[in-house]
Amino acid sequence: MNDQVTEDPQALLDRLDSQSVRFESPCGDGRMVWRLWDKSAGSAPVVVLFHGGAGSWRHWVRTIPVLVETYRVLVPDLPGLGESDFPPDGDNAFSIGEIVLAGIDSVIGRSATFDVVGFSFGGTMASCVGAMAGKRARSVTIIGSAGVGAQGNLGSAVKLEKVRHLEGEERRQTHRTNLNRLMIADPAKIDDLALLIQDWNTIRSRLRTPAISRSGAILEAIDRLQSPLNGMWGELDAPANPKGPERVAALKARKPDADVRVVPGTGHWAAYESPEIVNPWLLEMLARTRP
Repeated sequence: MNDQVTEDPQALLDRLDSQSVRFESPCGDGRMVWRLWDKSAGSAPVVVLFHGGAGSWRHWVRTIPVLVETYRVLVPDLPGLGESDFPPDGDNAFSIGEIVLAGIDSVIGRSATFDVVGFSFGGTMASCVGAMAGKRARSVTIIGSAGVGAQGNLGSAVKLEKVRHLEGEERRQTHRTNLNRLMIADPAKIDDLALLIQDWNTIRSRLRTPAISRSGAILEAIDRLQSPLNGMWGELDAPANPKGPERVAALKARKPDADVRVVPGTGHWAAYESPEIVNPWLLEMLARTRP
């Protein structure tokens, strides 16, 4: 299933954005921006989605419409990324996590429970927030996250081309190259929507997320979790490979009860490249802890 976009990409993003309610919470002297999709008038359980590094809520464009049928879906632009301001301590995962958890509390209340899902760098944030939230976090799911395994298990360094100085078709084709190297294994699935999201995200990326992902914070947080842990990696996840299987094995060794799966024929941005697999799997994982 390619799920190619037929609607104009910007119109699709605008339409999805218009279906959400926007919130802001403190981020140092600035603000953190949140969006909440809710078809239930406040009665459905909450799932919080954290995007990847150099990303924004747009990383979840193919997941939000599926989850909102049964959940209230809360998605931020993480501090220093997208529309959110830079955090006071931009090098410490747990300091950033405190800002994020306070933002969740400001939107849904301090006593509400929630599931948390994180993609790539967002998996570090999901683990840290899950650890700090204790049993309020019903489950933690990480997708394509670094820093898992022996010595952090960094996987491969992916060489990306510089794009900020480029314009027009040269800029577009360079984004296509970078997406294929880092994010999407099948070049046929790099469509106009993916290119638009990549360009918007790149312009607004200020936080040095790779260093945070590899700091060891994710393992410290996972060891502190009081809630079930789930994980997914794309079979062709470029940042993980050639050590992708080791990450799966390491996570299972650390958390034997964790539900860890490999998405076949899929790269790093699995929720975009293979939503027909990732979304049903994610719903299965979330269903086990659904109140």
